[in-house]
Amino acid sequence: MTDAKLQVERCRWSDLGSRKKIAESIDTDSADSIILLPRPEKDAQILLMPSTEIILTDNVPGLGAEADIVKVRRGYARNYLLPLGKAHEVTRASLRQLENLKKKRAEREARELNEAEELARRINKLRVIFKLETGETGKAFGSITAQDIVTRLKNEIGDEIDRHKIHLEHPIKTTGEHEVAIKLHHDVTVNFKFEVKSAHEEQAKAVEPAESAESAPKRGLFRRRK
Repeated sequence: MTDAKLQVERCRWSDLGSRKKIAESIDTDSADSIILLPRPEKDAQILLMPSTEIILTDNVPGLGAEADIVKVRRGYARNYLLPLGKAHEVTRASLRQLENLKKKRAEREARELNEAEELARRINKLRVIFKLETGETGKAFGSITAQDIVTRLKNEIGDEIDRHKIHLEHPIKTTGEHEVAIKLHHDVTVNFKFEVKSAHEEQAKAVEPAESAESAPKRGLFRRRK
């Protein structure tokens, strides 16, 4: 191919923007610079972070309780559990302490159960009224949420309950009697009963006696003698 024809051919391919076709037209048999990489093996080992076994000396949510032997990451044990005294390394000496840890666990669980039962009794005695913002037609502008219940219970009994223990699927937007389950302990669930009233109606009732008192005739302070 002459130089002129070669120049025309290059322009034609450039105008069509078909560099891909040029690459595909290369004779791979004569291209000795192509390197084929081996496929990765299916059974290649995955590097895992080093772990270690420890004995818990305290209740750690999501991990275990006293006397449990669990396997955790070494960094988690070294930087958190061991320095805070929440665990011991598994040794002969620490294994001899298992009975004491089991006793400590039983005492803690019994104490938590008694506290939950006492809290349930106090909640059962409550007679609570929530005010719900509504319009004149009764349509609710607000709602009673799980956080509202937490705040009200803290004001009434002085104890703050975890919001996630209150089983409220949807915020309450209706007046009347309501009942919400509160799981205080895995063996103790209390049904919190309360009433929701319209704040608009309560305000209207408070205004009516005042208006009737103003419209009543005023009597004189002195009576006329006969």
